[in-house]
Amino acid sequence: MTGLALATVGGVTATPAADASEHPTNATDDRASADDHRDGGEHDNRGRGKDDIRGKKGVRPKGIPVPCDADKLIAAITLANARGGAVLDLAKKCTYLLTAAIDDAGLPAITAPITLNGGTNTTIGRAAAAPLFRILTVEAGGDLTLHHLKITGGQTDDSGGGILVNAGGALTANHSTISRNIANVAGGGIDANGTVRLRHSTVSYNTANSGGGGINVSSGLLTVSKSRVDANTALLFGGGIASAGTTRVDYSTITGNHAPSGGGLVIGTGTGTVTNTHIMSNTATAGGGVTAVGGGAYTFRSVVIADNTATTGVSGGLFLDIGMTMVIEDGVIENNAAATDGGGIANNGDLVLRDTKVAGNTANLQGGGIYNTSIVTVFDGTVIKNTAAVDGGGIFNNGGAVELNAATGTVVAKNRPNNCVDVTGCPD
Repeated sequence: MTGLALATVGGVTATPAADASEHPTNATDDRASADDHRDGGEHDNRGRGKDDIRGKKGVRPKGIPVPCDADKLIAAITLANARGGAVLDLAKKCTYLLTAAIDDAGLPAITAPITLNGGTNTTIGRAAAAPLFRILTVEAGGDLTLHHLKITGGQTDDSGGGILVNAGGALTANHSTISRNIANVAGGGIDANGTVRLRHSTVSYNTANSGGGGINVSSGLLTVSKSRVDANTALLFGGGIASAGTTRVDYSTITGNHAPSGGGLVIGTGTGTVTNTHIMSNTATAGGGVTAVGGGAYTFRSVVIADNTATTGVSGGLFLDIGMTMVIEDGVIENNAAATDGGGIANNGDLVLRDTKVAGNTANLQGGGIYNTSIVTVFDGTVIKNTAAVDGGGIFNNGGAVELNAATGTVVAKNRPNNCVDVTGCPD
């Protein structure tokens, strides 16, 4: 299975990048996030127990105890598949260490509704000296739910270093961690053509040689709620997440990820929403924070895109490609940096900014705040204190159309060396 097809961003051809250097995240498997008082998660009640969206330990379905023994876990999953599903209670303070592959995975493929309940320090991992294999595969008809589990050490020559979700399969991870897995193709942590739901979970320090260092979704549905996608690396695109399906992200963070194109988040062809989320401190050669390609339509609400860097190309914060449509409401795009054009935003699509601040961004060439070649419409926004080394500190319009809607309160001011180039109604 291949990852999301990604066009070259700003004329920069994707080349392998160095692995992300490790740094601590601010999340643990069992601790709720700072935003847990907000009601942002989905409610899932399909016979697997309630998932408490406020972050407390919900009522989990009691299941069949599985002793701390990898062979017994393999046997329990095999029996659960044969019986049409089961709830399995794994041992606390236990690492189920897998040493051999079963059809390219350490555990039997999930083909029925199966819940794996973990607890304090419950881990499923691949032994360091074992042959290469991922940890889990979810096939069509399989519906895997993880509670308080860590999935780690998977490595495959294919896609899905930690977990592979094939078409017709589904994965739900609650208060779980997918960390330090490697895919030779796409989806270092998770690769999917099915349904993936993350709640109060962490995807970190995974690596993919193609797209989606943390998560790659070629088709299907991705929902990330009150979760962290941190410090993942892709050697082509989408260091944190690459998704061509329907994508929903809320009350989450995407930070410290790396890729040649689209350091934090790559979205394309599909549709979706990103709300109340921080996309910060990601790096790429081009498209440091968010890269949107392929003709999809997205809405961002109350999203902070900050401190991201494009090291050799365009767009420190947001890159919007030809054919993409995006609306950003109540957003903040600040302190991003581009080696060439578009410190905050480089736009080749159709972009609407409402009540959004573009501030403190820098470009080594043109368009410190916004570099535009297509259509940008700004309602009640502010473009302030951005800097371009050559021209268009606030907005550089290169043959496109920029509508500032000054009557709504839009302000363009205090940019250097000037506020705008070729933008009607913009003050000098």
